[in-house]
Amino acid sequence: MEEIGNLFHGFAVVIQPFNLLVMLVGILLGVIIGVLPGLGGANGVAILLPLTFSMSPTSAIIMLSCIYWGALFGGAITSVLFNIPGEPWSVATTFDGHPMARQGRAGEALTAAFTSSFVGALFAVILITLLAPLVAKFALQFGPPEKFGVYFLAFCSFVGMSKEPAFKTVGSMMIGFALAAVGLDTVTGQLRLTFGFTELLNGFDFLIAVIGLFGIGEILLTIEEGLAFKGGSAGINPAVVFKTWRELPQYWLTSLRSCVIGCWMGISPAGATPASFMSYGIAKRVSRHGDRFGLGEIEGVVAPETAAHAAGTSALLPMLSLGVPGSPTAAVLLGGLLIWGLQPGPLLFVEQKEFVWGLIASMYLGNIVGLLVVLTCVPLFAAILRIPFSIIGPIILVFCAIGAYSVHNSTFDVVLMLVFGLVGYVLKKCNYPLAPMVLAIVLGDKAEEAFRQSLLSSQGSLSIFFSNGLIASIMALGFIALFWPMIQNAFVIFRRRPAL
Repeated sequence: MEEIGNLFHGFAVVIQPFNLLVMLVGILLGVIIGVLPGLGGANGVAILLPLTFSMSPTSAIIMLSCIYWGALFGGAITSVLFNIPGEPWSVATTFDGHPMARQGRAGEALTAAFTSSFVGALFAVILITLLAPLVAKFALQFGPPEKFGVYFLAFCSFVGMSKEPAFKTVGSMMIGFALAAVGLDTVTGQLRLTFGFTELLNGFDFLIAVIGLFGIGEILLTIEEGLAFKGGSAGINPAVVFKTWRELPQYWLTSLRSCVIGCWMGISPAGATPASFMSYGIAKRVSRHGDRFGLGEIEGVVAPETAAHAAGTSALLPMLSLGVPGSPTAAVLLGGLLIWGLQPGPLLFVEQKEFVWGLIASMYLGNIVGLLVVLTCVPLFAAILRIPFSIIGPIILVFCAIGAYSVHNSTFDVVLMLVFGLVGYVLKKCNYPLAPMVLAIVLGDKAEEAFRQSLLSSQGSLSIFFSNGLIASIMALGFIALFWPMIQNAFVIFRRRPAL
């Protein structure tokens, strides 16, 4: 009852006129940040952090968190309309969202993406509100072995539960692992695969690779096919929104499963990107319409968007309760709290109740406002598809270049973007899936670091990955996912065996 009373007090803080204003401004800025390829929620929050220094800590964190919510919503826009993920976790949304747009169902895809995002975030906020102490205690158990187990599970899920040929999936993933190994070795301090380029000391930035592989690669393919924008016209009206809402409840099990996966990944912390990939892979495998995934199946939009937003929101829990950021954006928000003189941790819930519960209340209202803003603008976003590609193509290319340059303010990144674009074009022409490669690039170095730290602590013994029930369960799930096709085939053969 005390927590419920604190939550109502938090709502009283949030509905103050100034806080409502900064909430709306934050959502609008966040959507713009999410739409621009390469900028990202963490970079956007970091760039706009100085705007909040003159505000009270509560108003400041409300604005910054709403920028985050807006970026989560906005990342789906370019993924659906242009096959260019505005955010890393929106990559999986392109698999079915963009084919829907090409079929003239852009409004339906965007409505499904925004609504699923709202459901995932709402589930995570309710979890934060009700289960904060228990979840915080659970997160304390995650060391390097457990983190590697989560990454291992994500990789195995994508290999074992993908409809693509296994050798192509593994081959694409190996290229990603090789790219993830470029740069300074965090364990030994040695340089790897930099070939004398000082710009590669920190390796390949994930956003540069994504912009090139998906954005430039898609532009090259479209030019080859005659400058005909694949989306066509997309006239929609409010009836499309309500029609999609009537259709979405039939995917309640997919949404619930994606919420659980997303919260698990957000708290672990593995992040929103592997959560979206894993949720999409599992949904594709268990769905009755799994063979239609990748061709414009609405369930293929619901699964990754729900999981990504659940993970992105739940990642704030370790930051608030433990002072351990669960995502890059949470790390930026953590820096903001320290600047304002607030020390995240268990005592924050005792000493700064107004701040904590005001933030939690803003999560509820911020997601509602964000959903209304993006749904109101759906016709505007879908109308972009009516612009001839000969006009919109160069504009997209310029935005991709600006996004790539803005990551490190380096023209070298623009060159890398073009190189990745050529690689993406070749892989698409050879029918190799890009998703496993992207997943390996973003998680490869983290998985390697967790693996080597685990072996250092165990003096080289692999038994550390089965040393307790938690890590053993995660690894077992990974092996089950990896060999799932064999397990499924064996089960079918066993059922068909004639009775003696």
